[in-house]
Amino acid sequence: MSHDHVNISDESNDKRVAVAIWANGILTLVQIAGGIFAGSLALIADALHNFSDMASLVIAFAARKVARRPADARMTFGYGRIEIVAALINYTTLILVGVYLIYEGVMRMFDPPAVQGWAVVVLGSVALVVDTLTAWLTYSMQKGSVNIRALFLHNLSDALASVAVIVGGTLILLYEASWADPAITIGIAIYILFLAVTEIGGPIRILMLGSPPDIDCSEVVDALRSSVGVHDVHHVHLWQMHEHEVALDCHVVLDDKNWEHQEARKIEIKANLKDQFGISHSSLEFEHIGRAHEDADIFGHG
Repeated sequence: MSHDHVNISDESNDKRVAVAIWANGILTLVQIAGGIFAGSLALIADALHNFSDMASLVIAFAARKVARRPADARMTFGYGRIEIVAALINYTTLILVGVYLIYEGVMRMFDPPAVQGWAVVVLGSVALVVDTLTAWLTYSMQKGSVNIRALFLHNLSDALASVAVIVGGTLILLYEASWADPAITIGIAIYILFLAVTEIGGPIRILMLGSPPDIDCSEVVDALRSSVGVHDVHHVHLWQMHEHEVALDCHVVLDDKNWEHQEARKIEIKANLKDQFGISHSSLEFEHIGRAHEDADIFGHG
């Protein structure tokens, strides 16, 4: 099973993220000012979304820097998981922003304010250009990083939200449809929530030490049990150390004949785990069939 991913040039991609941070920061200020001037909740909603993007970019940028630090006595597994934490923070902010925008949109549906449609269209168009640029900057990076994928989804949803804002402003200009602004705000918020809720499970699963979703634990156990000299296995733990590094530890019960050949069996099992499942880090504790744990659980410590 392959776990290949995109080889990212750290320096060039750091520059991309830095450009995206500045672009979103400036856009946020312009949209907030324009939203207040035009009386448009959709513009302010888009600005808040862009602000969450800028915060997410800053978090992701810092996380990328920290993640490169080598393992030490304090963090013996290294610092790679900081990117998973950053992704979780970014998806959580998306959910909070989405819930808030739905609340505000519903309140304004009952009492729609006067909105200057031309200002909404102009600023929405500017936002669309910046959002599209930011999404393009992060697209090539997101394939190999859950951290950057969270950013890309932020940026993609921003671009779509900007399109919705432009449509809303156009409806106000053409038909004086005052309901369009809060209605589109609610639509943007629902889409934001959909993206966040469907993606947040991955980072949570990694941080909860869940088994990799693309590896069947039962198949791993069967492969271990079918190895030469292996009578049984138990106390199996399979988790993701980082996004692209899978680890396993377990107790392996060897029969009497192979007890004297533990090193050879260990080399064979480790090689098979890597070739079949892409498990690059495995720790095996051998038990003699005559002194093995009785009634031990296959998974966990029981």
